[in-house]
This record gives sequence, structure tokens and C-alpha cells, in this order.
Amino acid sequence: MKRIYFILILMTFAAWAEFRTVDAETVIKMQKSGVPLIDIRTPAEWQERGIIPGAHLIMFFDAQGHPHIRQWMEKFSQLVPDKNRPFILYCAHANRSKALGKWLSEKLGYKKVYELKGGIEYGWRELGKPVIKPKNNRVTE
Repeated sequence: MKRIYFILILMTFAAWAEFRTVDAETVIKMQKSGVPLIDIRTPAEWQERGIIPGAHLIMFFDAQGHPHIRQWMEKFSQLVPDKNRPFILYCAHANRSKALGKWLSEKLGYKKVYELKGGIEYGWRELGKPVIKPKNNRVTE
């Protein structure tokens, strides 16, 4: 019986370890080392509040909160073709990115899933980090 509890604890820890929340400074360092940063918000949100420079824009939930799984996975798999490759997700307040990150980690087996703590609003903009406006829903440099 103790062995079963031990295995369950290890499985829980392993699942947790695959999904991590990171702060803005960590995001900057990871991004500089080539880790893709993915903004999952809607095009209207990108236009209204800006995006983090260098982010890849791949909307996951539409304005009504419905996921676009097939289309998103097609674009995502081009950026992250290997389940062992790290990537960072963000949305407005980290609610959607947390849900998506946990799903990718726990259900689809991605091993290095990160999300920006607090999303772009509290984890980036509030700290005075730069944002840019996308042009035609693409990053402008």
C-alpha cells in the first residue's frame, strides 16, 4: 500500500514539474536563448494591448472563449515540433495560458511547458516591460 502512495506522489510531482510558471526576467533570458514565446490571445487583444516583442501570435480561444484546437496545433507544431523542446505561453492574465499549458503538459505529453506569471498585463506591462503593436496581426520589428 505504501508503494502505491509513493508512486502516486511521484506521478503527481512529475506532472507538476513539466509545467512551470516563470517571471518576466526568466522569459527574457529564455527568449534570448531561442525558446519560442507564444501569445495565445485574440487579434483584438493584440491590437488593443500590444504584444511582447518577438512573440509568435497563435490565437487559441476566440472572443467567445471557444478553442480552435486543430488550427492552433497545426501552427504550434511548426514552432514546437518536438515534445521535449521548451516553449513559453502567455495571455492577458495567465488564466488561458495556464489552462492550455497544463493540457499540453498533462494530456499531450509536452515536457517543457512554461507560462508567463500574471500574463502580459500583470507579469509584463505592469513591470514596465516593452510591448509593440502588431501589424496585420504579425509582429513588427
